[in-house]
Amino acid sequence: MKKLFSSTLSKTKLAIVITSFIVFLSLLGFGVFHGTKAAVTVNVDGEEVTVRTHAKTVADILKQLDITVHPEDRLEPPENTVVSNSMQIVWDPAKEVKLVLDDKEHSIFTTAETVQELLTEEDIDIQEHDKVSQDLNTPIKDNLIIAIEKAFEVTLNVGGEKQQVWSTSTTVADFLEQHDISVNDLDRVEPSLEELVAKDSVVNITRVEKVTDVVEEPIEFGVVTKNDGSLDKGKEQVVQQGQEGTVANHYEVILENGKEVSRELVKTETVKESLDRIVAVGTKAPPPPQPQPQQVVSRSTESSSKEFYVSSTAYTAYCNGCSGVTSTGINLRTNPGAKVIAVDPSVIPLGTKVYVEGYGYAVAGDTGGAIKGHKIDVFFADKDAAYRWGRKKVKIKILD
Repeated sequence: MKKLFSSTLSKTKLAIVITSFIVFLSLLGFGVFHGTKAAVTVNVDGEEVTVRTHAKTVADILKQLDITVHPEDRLEPPENTVVSNSMQIVWDPAKEVKLVLDDKEHSIFTTAETVQELLTEEDIDIQEHDKVSQDLNTPIKDNLIIAIEKAFEVTLNVGGEKQQVWSTSTTVADFLEQHDISVNDLDRVEPSLEELVAKDSVVNITRVEKVTDVVEEPIEFGVVTKNDGSLDKGKEQVVQQGQEGTVANHYEVILENGKEVSRELVKTETVKESLDRIVAVGTKAPPPPQPQPQQVVSRSTESSSKEFYVSSTAYTAYCNGCSGVTSTGINLRTNPGAKVIAVDPSVIPLGTKVYVEGYGYAVAGDTGGAIKGHKIDVFFADKDAAYRWGRKKVKIKILD
């Protein structure tokens, strides 16, 4: 009995020892299994995690972490790299960015950290005058929109002075504002302010000014004749000397880029009145040899006399209905200095040389439909001179 009990106890101890040894081996194996795992640091989009793994390659670790790598992503080292202890893996997923270049939109996946890095990757060179919607140091994030407008040269002509300037696509109005160029109400801008400037555009600004020019001109004095019975017939005596007056002509002048392009008379005012010349004309008849009815003659007006008074007007070679060539064949347009008067040939024959008071020596070389009787039309090359002559009575002297 005692032997049987001792034998049973020995078997129990043996079983315990065996079981303990198995447990020890299991624990030892577990410790060895975990102790042989590699410690790997994974940087996921800037955040680090440390994993212990028996994975063989980088691809296996990423699979364990449920990470899908796209071709545009940045992965270091590559997926086929064998895992080693203390390895560092960096995975930077690409971000989608909208790049708008000269109004054309492109979707780009990039791992660049800033706008400047992205532009460098895409070989986009930003010059001084180009426009970028984002600051170059702006961090890249998903769905970021970067608009780029490349600058181009534009010819700017302001008041006749040309220069080459840089611009991006914009309206003419904004373009002028960018270059601090003001436009006045009268200025002319081409093309219009609403149009877009483009490469090689020419923007013209014509500076327009409206000014008033006051020009003083003399007023010819008139000649007034008065019959004087105390003077012998045929004699004349100046009673009052004539004096020229002064008229101020106000012109509205349009200047374009400093040069006059038009002039319009808008107002005339008399500064000083002219003073007529008064001439007494003798009407006293010599004592008749025999009684005869006295004939009163107001002034010597017969064409047979050497001097007499006529009503005068003035004309130019370019008046309405004028051909520029007189009835005697004188071309007044090619001879603007000619001294010619139009006459009634029945009073003053054509070709007669005369002296006209206030006009000078001239030749009776033209006729006119309205020139009848004791009336003449004096020729002036300048319209203003013809206007100044106006309509007045003058003395004419027949020289031949």
